[in-house]
Amino acid sequence: MIELGIKVLGAYLLGTLLGSLVLGRLRGVDIRRLGSGNAGATNALRTQGKWFGAAVLAIDVLKGVAAVAWLPGVALPGIPPDPEVAREWLRLACAGAVILGHVYPVWFGFRGGKGVATVVGVIGAVDARLLLPLLATWLVVLLLSGYVGLASMLAGASLAVSVALRRPLDLPLLCFCGGVAAFVVYTHRGNIALMRRGEEHRVRRLWLFRSRAA
Repeated sequence: MIELGIKVLGAYLLGTLLGSLVLGRLRGVDIRRLGSGNAGATNALRTQGKWFGAAVLAIDVLKGVAAVAWLPGVALPGIPPDPEVAREWLRLACAGAVILGHVYPVWFGFRGGKGVATVVGVIGAVDARLLLPLLATWLVVLLLSGYVGLASMLAGASLAVSVALRRPLDLPLLCFCGGVAAFVVYTHRGNIALMRRGEEHRVRRLWLFRSRAA
């Protein structure tokens, strides 16, 4: 269990390296004080421009990839691989830890992003085929509604449904994706409240029905 604990902790710490906050410090800004107050790529794009937003997105996606594709296989000095820990469960434990680190970073007062970009990186490393329904759902919902938050939540739900249809016997992955879908909804609870009050920001450049907006 030592291997599991160390690697899960390492994945969490990797997740705490938020692109927006690390790059923001280099620029002398804290984007949690700007725009929506969120430390994710969407708010970085809105407040700091497309190149800054793209760099933040790349960092947040790549750390998700690293936590799944690289970290579980790292040889720890003096600590052999634990035969009692299934490799798939280890990968998924690291996947969950990197997402938690992004949302609740210890270095930044446990105020991070909403985890969607890191989820994309994680899923790409777990099974790249699952990215198609995830990203397609996100794009279609964004085009139809203009809401990034709604698109993210429904994309998470589509991920769980896709796994249930494609890999119904893969219990570890089913549990993980179901948990991810629920967690994405939880991190967007503020967006849900804003949508109910009609105050949620829309991406009007991509919203197909913007001409009908009140």
